[in-house]
Amino acid sequence: MNTAPGDGLSAGEVARRLGVAVTTLRSWHRRYGLGPDRHEARHHRRYTGEDLSRLEVMCRLTGEGMPAAEAARAALAVHPLDEVRAHPATAARAGGGNTIPVGGAGPEARGLARAAMRLDVATMTSVITRTIAERGVAHTWDHLLRPVLAGVGERHAASGALVEVEHLLSRTISDALAAVPRPPGAPAPRTLLACADDEQHSLPLEALAAALAERGHRSLLLGARVPPRALAAVVARLGPTVVVLWSHAPPTADPGQLAGLRGTPLVAAAGPGWPPEGLPAAVTRPSSLDEALELTLRWLPAAG
Repeated sequence: MNTAPGDGLSAGEVARRLGVAVTTLRSWHRRYGLGPDRHEARHHRRYTGEDLSRLEVMCRLTGEGMPAAEAARAALAVHPLDEVRAHPATAARAGGGNTIPVGGAGPEARGLARAAMRLDVATMTSVITRTIAERGVAHTWDHLLRPVLAGVGERHAASGALVEVEHLLSRTISDALAAVPRPPGAPAPRTLLACADDEQHSLPLEALAAALAERGHRSLLLGARVPPRALAAVVARLGPTVVVLWSHAPPTADPGQLAGLRGTPLVAAAGPGWPPEGLPAAVTRPSSLDEALELTLRWLPAAG
């Protein structure tokens, strides 16, 4: 049956649904033949459900790091009765919008950004967990997660949009980091991780906890918005060797919060919120996850 000129989706509509640029769709059509099959004179090309499903496969595979040419061959091989007709072109789909900038980050980051724009949890989870398994938590944080989170933040700051993308991406990252196996039967945690008072951004500490677990060390993560009195009470109760207090922005980085941590062998004020000067002399200020990890490991006994 022929498709009427008004049926299907325009290139702009497909781009918004998939979270890619229209120029990317055109490039995929020109290079790999991944485009609308039907075209009628005096009308723009329209994408059918089959076209859209092939492009979804293309987005998923490139998002997982597969080279574009190989992903295109796999997408074109999808049988119409299998995955192709699963998503009719007129069906509602979450996500869309323009792409998330990731700077000079690699293809995995671009794939994760596209999946985030589509609100595609399955692909996001696959990309993150595979990269953690292959490259480790610290590499994943620096080269995959931070660039995409920064890109979402940049877009939100410019337009006020992508709140739902940021929330879902953060939740997916948090779940992937929590899934990193913790050492079984280890002694009580000697490392305490907490956010500063009124600080809501806990993902960097979740990444540090997962990176420590990779090295065989447990940690106690208190999470966001830890009041100074509560933090001091936990320190007095557990006597940790290391305390890492995270602040993302200056409004949450009152150095007075560090006063109750005196006597702890290592206190690290982590995050860009803390001032470069004015912290207690014994407090260190790591500038990256790698630095915080190595600094912490130096104060902990070797994992058994």
